[in-house]
Amino acid sequence: MSTETTPDETTETTEAPSDGTRPDTTLPSQASEPTVTEPSRGSVITAEQDLMEAADADPWHKFATSTVDHHEDPSERGRWGLVRARAWLVARHEWTIAAVVSVLAAVAMTWPALADPTHTVPHDAGDPLVSAYLIGWGGHALFTDPLNLFNLNAFYGETLSFAFGDTLLGFAPAGIIGEGQAAALLRYNILYVLSIALVVFGAYVLLRQLGSRLPGAVFGAAAIAFAPWRMAQAGHLQVIAVGGILLSLAMLAKGHGWSMRNGYRPRRTRWGWVAAGWGVATWQITLSFGMGVPFGYLLAGIVVVAAIGWLLAKRPRIPKWVLLTDGIGAFVFAGAAVGLSIPYFRVVDQYPYAATDLDLADRFSPSWLSFITAPAESWIWGGLHAPARDAMYWPAETTLLVGFALLGLGLAGFVYSSWTRRQRWWLAIGLVVSVVLTMGTNFLDDGDWAYGALHRFLPGFGALRVSGRLVLYVTIVLAILAAGTITRLGDRLHDMAVERRIDPREPVHRPILARLALFLPVALVVLEGISVAAHPTVPTAPAALISAQGPMLVLPASRADDAQTMLWSTQGFPQLANGTATFVPRTQDRIFDVAVSFPQANAVSALRALGVKTVVVQRNKIAGTSWQHVLDFPPTDPSVSVNDLGEVVVFTIG
Repeated sequence: MSTETTPDETTETTEAPSDGTRPDTTLPSQASEPTVTEPSRGSVITAEQDLMEAADADPWHKFATSTVDHHEDPSERGRWGLVRARAWLVARHEWTIAAVVSVLAAVAMTWPALADPTHTVPHDAGDPLVSAYLIGWGGHALFTDPLNLFNLNAFYGETLSFAFGDTLLGFAPAGIIGEGQAAALLRYNILYVLSIALVVFGAYVLLRQLGSRLPGAVFGAAAIAFAPWRMAQAGHLQVIAVGGILLSLAMLAKGHGWSMRNGYRPRRTRWGWVAAGWGVATWQITLSFGMGVPFGYLLAGIVVVAAIGWLLAKRPRIPKWVLLTDGIGAFVFAGAAVGLSIPYFRVVDQYPYAATDLDLADRFSPSWLSFITAPAESWIWGGLHAPARDAMYWPAETTLLVGFALLGLGLAGFVYSSWTRRQRWWLAIGLVVSVVLTMGTNFLDDGDWAYGALHRFLPGFGALRVSGRLVLYVTIVLAILAAGTITRLGDRLHDMAVERRIDPREPVHRPILARLALFLPVALVVLEGISVAAHPTVPTAPAALISAQGPMLVLPASRADDAQTMLWSTQGFPQLANGTATFVPRTQDRIFDVAVSFPQANAVSALRALGVKTVVVQRNKIAGTSWQHVLDFPPTDPSVSVNDLGEVVVFTIG
C-alpha cells in the first residue's frame, strides 16, 4: 500500500477506532485522518498487513487534527454552514466526548457535592473549609493587594502565613469571582468536582497516548480517579487535584512524538504540545508542594532516562523547536518551583520547628497491610476492613487500597500485555520504587536508604510529610499495566475477526458482545469507587461577626472552629487572630492561653498589646471548652464595651 507524506506530517495508515478494537485497514477511504491512497483493484490486504498498519496508528492523533476541508469554497455551503460543520466535527471528536464524559462521571461519583453547593462540603467541615478560604484569599489578594499575597488576614501578627500549608494558588483566579461564604463554598464544590474530572480526563488522555485501546484507557482512567484510597483524601483538595500531573505527561509524550506502542517518531513531534505540557506541569506545582515536589523529581527522572535512551539510540533527530521549547518549559517550571518555595524556606528559618522530621513521617507511614485496606468511606469494602483500620495510627492516611480490580488486572499485565517485555520491566521497576517510597519509614531498615534518604538529601522532599500519598504513582503504574492487558485482549479480538472473514477485501466484523465485554472491568472499578462520605452542612456566619471590627479573636478556638472562622472571614477578609493550617506557630497557643482568662484585666491588657480590638464569643459553642466561663463575669477593664447579640457576644477593647 502506498502513502504520501508531507514534511510536516507523519504518514498515517489508520487510526484506532473508538470502540476499542483493532482498526480495519481494508477500506482506507473510510479513515477520518490524513488520506491513504486506495489500493489497486483486486489487491489483497492480509491479516499481517492489517496488524502492522494497526500498530502504526496514533489513537490520540484525532485530538489535534480536524477533518474539515480547508480548501472548500465558503460560497458552496455558506459561511454559517462551514461554522456548523466545524462545530459538529469538534463536538463529535474523541477529545470532546472524553471531556464531557469525564465531567459527568465526576458529578455522578461525587454526588451530592453539587446538590447544594452553597451550603455543604464533601467529606468533613474541617480542611475543606480551609481550602475554600485559601482559594478565596488567593483571588482577593491577587486582585486587591498582590504584594501581600502571602500574608493572610488570619494568623494576625504573623508573616508569610500563606506558606503555613499548601496554598492552592493555581485555583486563585477562581477566587476573584464572588465574595463571602456562599461564593467560597460554591467555588470549592465546583473545583472539587472539576478536579476529579481532570483526573479522569488526564488519565484517559495519557493511556491513549501511550497506545492503549479505548476500553483500557477508560478502565485506567476510572481506576485512577476513583481508587478507594482517594475517598479518605476527599477532604484534601490538594491531594485530589492531581489531574495536571497526568495531563502534562500525556501532552509531553505527544509533543515528543512518543508512545509505548510506536516508540519515538520524529515526524510526530509538536512543540506546541510540549509547551502545553510544561505549562500544565507548572500550574500543577502551584497547587501543592506536597504533591508537586515528587512530580518535579519524576519529570527530572524522565528527562534523564530520555537523554540516556537518546544516546543509546544513536542520537535520533530531535527538531530544534522541540528542544528549545523543552529548555524554556523546564526553566519556567523550575523557576516557578523555586520562586514558590522561597516563602516556605523562610518560614522554616523563622520557625525551625516547622520543618517536617522523620519522626512525624514515621507516624503516618503505611504498612504492607495498608495496600489492601480500604478507608471507612468505601461503600463496598469500608465495613469489612474496619478491624484492619482499628490497628492503624491514622487510617485516613494509611488506607491505601488501589482497588482489587485494578490490582488484579495490573499484576496480570506483567504476563499478558500489549506492552513489550522491556517496557514491562521498566513498569515493574517503577512499581517497586513507588511502593518502597510510599511505605516511608516502614520499609526495610526503617526506610533509611529509600524514603529516609530522599527526605534528608533531596531539596523540598521534606514537604511530603505523609509518604502514603505517593500511592498515586503506584496507582498510575498499575493502571498502565492493566490498560496493556485489556488492549491485548482487544488485539486478540481483532485478530480472531480477521481470521474468520471469508473475503479479505470485506470489512472486519467484530462481535458486539465481545467488544462490550472489554468494558466489563470498568463496572468493577466504578463499584469499588462508590463513596459514602458525608457532605455536612456548614453553619452560616453570625451577622455580628461579619460586621465586627478587626483585628478580632473569635472564641471558642480550635482547629475545627478556626477553619469555620476563616471561611466566615471571606466576607471582607477582616484581620483574625485565629487560624489553622498544616503548620501553626506556637504564638497561637499563647494567644489562646491568654484568652482563657478573658475578660479579666490581665487578659484584656495582653490582647490589647497584641493588637486585638474585638473578641467575639459564640455563646452556643463555648460549653465544654476552655472558654466556657468567659461570659460568667463582666469585664473589669472600663475600656471594654460589651454588646450581647444573643448567639454571640461582642467585646470591644478600647
